[in-house]
Amino acid sequence: MPSSKSNFLLSSDLSNFQEMAISNEREPTEKSTASLIENNGYQDSVYINAAKIFQGIRNEKPQDKILVRYGNELVPSLPDFKDECSQRSSYELAFSALKYQDLLENILLDSCFYPCQSIPDELTSLIVVMLYDLQDRKFQARQISEEEESIPEVRDIERYLYSFKTKLAAALARCRIKHDALSIEYILPETLRKQEQRASALPLYAWINTLKSSLEDIYKELKKEGFTKVESVSDFEGYTYCLDKHCHDVLVFPASLKEEILNLELFTSYKLILQDKSRSLAVHSVKALLNMDDDIIVAHMGSRLTAAHMSVLSNQSTSKVFVCGVKSQAKEVELKELFTRMECGNIELLHEDFTDIKPTDQRLQKAKVILLLPRCSGLGVSNPIEFILNEHEDAGLLRDLSQGSVAENKLHILAERQLQELMHAMRFNKVQAIVYCTCSVYPEENDAVLNKALESGVEGSKAQPYRLSPSLWCNSEIEGPSDIFFKMEPSEISNCCFLAVLARQRDPAEVMSVQDILARAAAKGLLEGLDIGKSSKREEKRKKKSKVTQQRNVPKDTGVQTNIIEFLNREMINTNSEVSPIKAISGPQKNVNQTNSSIQRKKMTKPISNSSLPGMLKNTPNLSSMSKVFERRTHIRKPRAEDKMVVLKPVEIVLPPVMVPYFNPQGNKSQISAQHYYYRWIGVESSAPDLFIPSLSKKLVKPKETLPSTMVKHPRPWI
Repeated sequence: MPSSKSNFLLSSDLSNFQEMAISNEREPTEKSTASLIENNGYQDSVYINAAKIFQGIRNEKPQDKILVRYGNELVPSLPDFKDECSQRSSYELAFSALKYQDLLENILLDSCFYPCQSIPDELTSLIVVMLYDLQDRKFQARQISEEEESIPEVRDIERYLYSFKTKLAAALARCRIKHDALSIEYILPETLRKQEQRASALPLYAWINTLKSSLEDIYKELKKEGFTKVESVSDFEGYTYCLDKHCHDVLVFPASLKEEILNLELFTSYKLILQDKSRSLAVHSVKALLNMDDDIIVAHMGSRLTAAHMSVLSNQSTSKVFVCGVKSQAKEVELKELFTRMECGNIELLHEDFTDIKPTDQRLQKAKVILLLPRCSGLGVSNPIEFILNEHEDAGLLRDLSQGSVAENKLHILAERQLQELMHAMRFNKVQAIVYCTCSVYPEENDAVLNKALESGVEGSKAQPYRLSPSLWCNSEIEGPSDIFFKMEPSEISNCCFLAVLARQRDPAEVMSVQDILARAAAKGLLEGLDIGKSSKREEKRKKKSKVTQQRNVPKDTGVQTNIIEFLNREMINTNSEVSPIKAISGPQKNVNQTNSSIQRKKMTKPISNSSLPGMLKNTPNLSSMSKVFERRTHIRKPRAEDKMVVLKPVEIVLPPVMVPYFNPQGNKSQISAQHYYYRWIGVESSAPDLFIPSLSKKLVKPKETLPSTMVKHPRPWI
């Protein structure tokens, strides 16, 4: 054993890959319990826990091919993980030993280290994980701190391995020569080598907990810590970060700063949460489908961080996030403590598994969206350790990930389970949309599951059927060949992500009033600063007396009109469409005329009376003079018979009433006519897509009373 008594601490910047000597005078509380000393080994507890994990996930061979035997039990009274960092180190060591299990077993046999009569089979897993770490340290001795708690079994195995270091190194060299490999990494399959390369460069994604801090405050704190904001991942250099281009509340950091940022107060206080980007994409897809008071169902308990992110983006006072599958009392207490620290107050924990909950459960009658993150193969994940720890997935997935592929029979089992969960979600009659997300590269877990579920017809005859809907980022440059699914292939900047949105087809008999549409628009923030209060009874009686006419409307305030038209574009969807046209609301606004021409139309059963219009629309300022209205009508080209016409289903959409000024012969003061003009949108030829064609029948009715004197009057009505 080395004679040096110096303490070593994990460097805050792993990109340097250098040892840092720490003085003995430093307080023990400053020590990191991460245990990983670069090229100098781990703490004893990490070896024990790694051996326990390896014992549960190792590859078992047929009886006639077993040369190295593993016992059924490890040493008794295994210590628990001291912290998250030691837990991560244990999983990483176990996964590394699993990838090289065949190589390590051959080294033990070739060097005559195994079999050893003095070491029981129960400690074979400990031998394997410690052998991997020994060769990774180039068979150098481990530096041990005086304050470190020693475990006798670890120290005995370490001394025995070190006594065989020459034979073990020679056996390793012979294996490399046999495989013609410069290092043991080249012995792995090509898919695993590429995965390790991506994992080493994969950026870190962290979403902002806006319940505890704002985006501006996070920027200020990062600036105090020495971080600089850049435009994109390609600009990373040193202590830098950038804003994700898809999720407005997600920050991206370089992979080399992992240990540094995890020690920041922003992360320890849960203001920034480290999580894979695919989960944030799923959460934002759900957010785009919600109204103000809708509840959400998170179908799997393992996604605790996903449930917290969903809670942050939802309304804390009117919406609830139901998390299924919290069975044990200890797990419930643990989750409640976590959500309390994150200040998430609208999360409800359900003990039943999602598939065991009846669609008629009274607790879930307000739930409108289900977030379904089924257990998948996870082969699209470059860093499986972070994925398993953050999402609390089964460690058994590491067995398949260590081989770079999944057995066909296991893939079939996973796909069947995913199909059952998706079909169960479709049976909830009150639910209007389902967000389905996996990290798998196999179509059997993605497209095939969705197609089978849609063909099953499990919704029943009384409920509207589901249709695939374009995701929130359907126009993204990284989308796949289909514009329905959102796909990200594994790369050096992101893991794999498959995301699909299933929305119910709109009921043809459903008629949404103008007030309902504007109320939803206001809830989504499209009508900020505008009064949409109800009309007074006197105004309603007065407006009922006036007769509805139709006239052309040319608005000046295109900003408000654009917001209303874009919202109508999402609400008045075509009921005969195979896919519900749910569009992203975060993209740039289009021209008003282009937006008008793209609206899917639906005929209403009867015209909406003026009494149903909110006060905001009744106080719309005068838009143009009568002379300009008729002047533009004269320039409308009549459609020719030879023009190609697009057959559209006729629909009548009522626009706000237009107050047309007219000239008073008794003076130069203009008054506002109480005549209301309503326009009907009809399909026209492509040469004039931006024109409103008013109804040919019009009837002007002289108002019986004028508007209040507060209305703005035009001094020059002839203009």
